[in-house]
Amino acid sequence: MAHSTIQKDFYRESGKWLSGLQIIVRCINPNLHFIYIFRKAQKYRKTPILNLFWKMLLRHYQIKYGYQIYPETEIGEGLYLGHWGALVINPKVKIGKNCNIAQGVTIGQQNRGKNAGFPVIGDEVWIGTNAVIVGGITIGNNVLIAPNAYVNFNVPSHSVVMGNPGIIYPSETATKGYINHKI
Repeated sequence: MAHSTIQKDFYRESGKWLSGLQIIVRCINPNLHFIYIFRKAQKYRKTPILNLFWKMLLRHYQIKYGYQIYPETEIGEGLYLGHWGALVINPKVKIGKNCNIAQGVTIGQQNRGKNAGFPVIGDEVWIGTNAVIVGGITIGNNVLIAPNAYVNFNVPSHSVVMGNPGIIYPSETATKGYINHKI
């Protein structure tokens, strides 16, 4: 049985494959509710009337929950938002699958300098509270960005980044125990 992107996102939270009704019931959780609406807005981007409906609904919940994530943002399956509130992701950012993003995170554009552009973030990346990731940089797979870290440089796979300015520490088990229920 093929699972939908929404089912894969919800699986990350519970470790269980949920039916459509079970997903709707879980939408009492603001994080999951926002992910549900975000994925619907992505799915119907090319269907005029449904696009308008889901985009307006998404805008309402962006304001209500404090998430600034747009349907144009490429985010892989298995997205997990740990806590709700104050999250900003530029629409041109690309994020891989099985990623965790905590509250207070900013992932955005850098307008000038050698790293002008937008981040590309790999698979199985854990981004801690109030971390800032900016610029035309690449974050590898299996990377843990510690809370309050400032990252405006490339980060290789299998690393932990801590501090402001961020310092890279190699670690083959960077996200072990941090990213659960991988798809």
